[in-house]
Amino acid sequence: MTMIQPALRSDMSIDELRTAFRSWLAERADTLEQFRELPTDVDGIFSTLSKMQRELYEAGWIRLGWPAELGGCGGVTALRAVVSEELAAAGYPPPFSFATQEVLGPAIARYAQPELATEVLPRLLRGEESWCQGFSEPGAGSDLASLRTKAVDAGDHWVVDGEKIWTSWAQFADRCIVLTRTGAPDSAHRGITALFVDMDTPGITVSQLVAITGEADFSSLHFDNVQVPKSRMLGDVDGGWAIAMFILSCERGAAAWQRQAWMRWRLDRLVADAPGLTAARAGEAFELISALRLLSRRTLRSLSAGKDLGVLPSFDKYLMSTAEKLLFDSALEAMPETVLFRNDRESKDWRTDYLYSRASSIYGGAKEIQRNVIAERILGLPREK
Repeated sequence: MTMIQPALRSDMSIDELRTAFRSWLAERADTLEQFRELPTDVDGIFSTLSKMQRELYEAGWIRLGWPAELGGCGGVTALRAVVSEELAAAGYPPPFSFATQEVLGPAIARYAQPELATEVLPRLLRGEESWCQGFSEPGAGSDLASLRTKAVDAGDHWVVDGEKIWTSWAQFADRCIVLTRTGAPDSAHRGITALFVDMDTPGITVSQLVAITGEADFSSLHFDNVQVPKSRMLGDVDGGWAIAMFILSCERGAAAWQRQAWMRWRLDRLVADAPGLTAARAGEAFELISALRLLSRRTLRSLSAGKDLGVLPSFDKYLMSTAEKLLFDSALEAMPETVLFRNDRESKDWRTDYLYSRASSIYGGAKEIQRNVIAERILGLPREK
C-alpha cells in the first residue's frame, strides 16, 4: 500500500488541501489518465472506478475526515468535499463508492455497533466493497413513511420480506441499508427500523432494471424470508426514521456538492463545444449551478460540524434537479444534432447525460415532494387541502 504522502495532513486548511491535491493530480497524471475516458459497459465502468477509489485511498485523500479506527486519517469531513470538487474540475469522474462513502458511511459510523463499523467501513473506503440503499418501494417512493417491507422479530434475528426498487448499482453491492416496517402497518414513520444487510444472504434476489440511457443503473430487490442478525440493526427498534433522514441529508449534501462540481465542468465543455449557446442561457445555467454550490457548501459545513439539518437539504435537492435539467436542456437546444443523432463517444456522452437529467427531479426525492416540504416545514405555509 502506498504511504500517505508527507504533504497530506489532517489539520491542513481548505486552501492547503486544494493546492496539495492539485499537485498530486499533476504528478500522477500518467497513471490517472486511464480514468478520464471510461469503458462503455457497466461492468467495465464499475471495475475502473473501483480501481480509482483504491488509488485515492492509498494516497490518503478519501481517508480524510474519518477516525483512524475506521480506516481514516483524521480531520474534518469537509476536506473530502474539496477532493471531489477538484476531481470534477480536472475532468475525472468520482468513483461509484465515493457517493456511497459520503451517503451511507456516516450512518454506519454513527448508528452501527462499534465493532461492526470498525469491520466494514475500512473495506468501503478502500474500494473493496460497494454498498447500496434499500429505501424506495413500488408503492413508497418519495413517501417513505408508507413503506411495507416487513421485518418480524424472531429472537436473535429479524425475518425480512418485501421489495425495494430503484436501488442504484445493487448488482455490485456487498451490503445494503434497508428500511423495514417493524411497527403496525399504519405506524408510518414511527414504525420503521433500519437494518444493515449482507447482499449474499439467502432469500435476496436482485433484478436489474435498464434505464432510458440503455444502462442497468438500477435494480429491484426481493426479500423472501431473509434472516438478518439483531447485531445488524442500526440504532433502535422503530427508530429508523431518524436514520433515514440523516442519510438523506448526507445524500443531498454530498450528492449536490459532487453534482454541482461536475455540472460546472460540463458547462465549461458546453460553452466550448456549442457555438449556438446563447449568453443568456449560459448565464442562467451558471447562476443556478453557482447557487447550488453555495447551498451545498452550507450543508456540507453543517454536516462536518455534526449538526442535524432536518429538512433543510430539500433546498439542495430541489435546486440540483432544476440546474441539471436546465443545463442539458441548453445542450439540446444549442447542439441538437450532437445530442440526438451523432454516434461518436462525445455525442453519446452528451445524449446519456441529457437522458439521465430527466430523472433528476425524481431520484432522491421527487421535486413535487420537495416543494411541499419546503413550503410546509420550512416556510410554514398552510398544508394544501
